[in-house]
Amino acid sequence: MSLFSKSGIVNVKMVITEEKILSNIDKVQKMINPNSKKQIIQLEDDAFFKDLIGSIKTYLLEYPKKKNFPSSVYKAAYDLVEYATNQFEDNTKQIEELIRQRETNISLAGKLKGVLESAQNKDKDWKENVKGISGEVSEDIVESLNAIGRCKTDKSENYINSVKLVNARISNLESNLHIEIDMERIEDRSKALSYIGIEVAEALKEIPAPVENAIEETPTVSVEEDNYLTETRVDVKPTLWQRIKNTKIVRIIRNITKIRIRIDVPALPEGRGDNN
Repeated sequence: MSLFSKSGIVNVKMVITEEKILSNIDKVQKMINPNSKKQIIQLEDDAFFKDLIGSIKTYLLEYPKKKNFPSSVYKAAYDLVEYATNQFEDNTKQIEELIRQRETNISLAGKLKGVLESAQNKDKDWKENVKGISGEVSEDIVESLNAIGRCKTDKSENYINSVKLVNARISNLESNLHIEIDMERIEDRSKALSYIGIEVAEALKEIPAPVENAIEETPTVSVEEDNYLTETRVDVKPTLWQRIKNTKIVRIIRNITKIRIRIDVPALPEGRGDNN
């Protein structure tokens, strides 16, 4: 059922609806604020968030006289899309940085494995290998590697504990658990932000930009009204949202998949697949 009467007369009920929509827009903005305590967690499970977006979209699409659309609602909706767009771009940068961190960690894990094997095998250059990695790992790992290289037997408690510590650090670098958690959290936020762009921005494009201090216009025929809409409608960043939907998310998913393949495939021959 439409929120508005067919006559398009702005009455008390309309004013209340306008205030309600403004309130809903404000609620959505707070939910996507990265500093808010009540952020959206998972888009699929947040019916309240979807209902808020649905009410805003319906208001935008079903308002009967687009030329008389409330400027306050238009500005609030436009600002919401702008804010969501900026937040999405910030999230994308964070995701890309986390991906770089994962690549660095995986590379360091491989290097640390090599130094560990060198120390265990008592290679002639094992000390140089430990020194070479000392700037990339913590002091306790350096001490453990040195202890492993100096130990005369692999049965001593010091040797066993040192190997366990180094292997635990390698496992942490490979699993990147904290990075995985951060990435999932950011990806969930990005889904909600892109949902705003898809639903609200598309509906907002159908409304002419309000003109401040505009004089009352005489009635026009439908063809003239169509021309008015065409001439005054603003571009609510459709190309940006297309780029977000068609490029950035795809690239992020590809990068994430690529990194996960690097982690998972080498793990299987070593018998550690069940521990992930």
